[in-house]
Amino acid sequence: MAQQGSIDSPAGPDTAPRTQPPSSPAVLPVGVEEEFFLMDPDTGQTAPRASAVLATVRPRQRELTQREFTACQVEIASNPHTDLGLLRAELTDLRTELARAARDAGCRLIASGSAPLEHSASGARLTDNPRYKWMAHEYGAMARGENCCGCHVHVEVPDREEAVQVCNHLRPWLPTLLTLTVNSPFTGGADSRYGSWRAMAFSRWPSAELPPYFDTAADYTATLQALIGSGAILDEAMVYWLARPSHHLPTVEVRVGDVCPTVEESVAFAALVRALVTTVLGDVRAGVPAPRPHEPLLHAAYWRAARDGLEGQGLELTSATLVPAWRLAEQLLERVRPALSAAGDTDMVVDHLSRLRETGSGAARQRAAFAERGSFADVVTALSRQTAPLAG
Repeated sequence: MAQQGSIDSPAGPDTAPRTQPPSSPAVLPVGVEEEFFLMDPDTGQTAPRASAVLATVRPRQRELTQREFTACQVEIASNPHTDLGLLRAELTDLRTELARAARDAGCRLIASGSAPLEHSASGARLTDNPRYKWMAHEYGAMARGENCCGCHVHVEVPDREEAVQVCNHLRPWLPTLLTLTVNSPFTGGADSRYGSWRAMAFSRWPSAELPPYFDTAADYTATLQALIGSGAILDEAMVYWLARPSHHLPTVEVRVGDVCPTVEESVAFAALVRALVTTVLGDVRAGVPAPRPHEPLLHAAYWRAARDGLEGQGLELTSATLVPAWRLAEQLLERVRPALSAAGDTDMVVDHLSRLRETGSGAARQRAAFAERGSFADVVTALSRQTAPLAG
């Protein structure tokens, strides 16, 4: 975003509807970061043309676009907005401009969590960025060709202590948030059998996992310093937990999602994340303790979400049983309904979930595009049309 339970007894989110406590925050500013691939439209291979693409981005959008880890990736970072109509307009503008610049450079902009024909550690050429070169030197093959694209949602929570506690409360909900964004079924020219292969591939990095529970902000900071001292991470920016207090913004950053195929999906996901942060922030301020799910079950739920997405089953933490993934999505919706209503986002999110039921997740739509002719070029074309339809 640009600046302006007990260990022995499985526990999960409390899904009972409740009204917001008196200390609930007002509508919080939210911003979105989205990562994209540049693809050859004829072969379906990645195209290492980030420099050429970004060189022609118009000045008005340039400060909100940047390079990513490899030369076949670019990223946008929105401004913070309380009005999601303004967020939608900005993301549309940025995607359209990048898609135009990509077309002029002979490639296509696509929103997919993985590159369909290449492995997530394929040896793709790195961006000419000193930090990324440093990381490649330190981490060797682990950093080779980091071909994954995600969606990061920032919600303003400027108090560090509150931000750490919000992340504690978010932990049981992160698998469900992942199911809503799965959009990376293919890798290395084959079906991975996962809705989000990105989630599996990215987890090879130290700290790229569900966030630990922290008692206090001081506990959080001490753990970061210990990780840096160990060499597992190079600095605070390398904390890749799926929810974290941002290291450079006054926000909680939720990093669990694949990049969404369409702007509408990205905005609806941001609305859900904001509503969930708003809800649990109210709990933090009311002194409600964070759930403590049994750690192996929480990690199993995340794995199941990455594999099945919305089209299969998910692990319900309160009962430790498999249920339809849509039941968990409905539980999330009910949990955050008061916050959605307060922000005026209920109808938009309900409509979005209804469309997902009808059309399938991003992963399901990629698979459907491939099934028509067995062509990854068709997948790239379909993704390109969803990513920035106004680009022509």
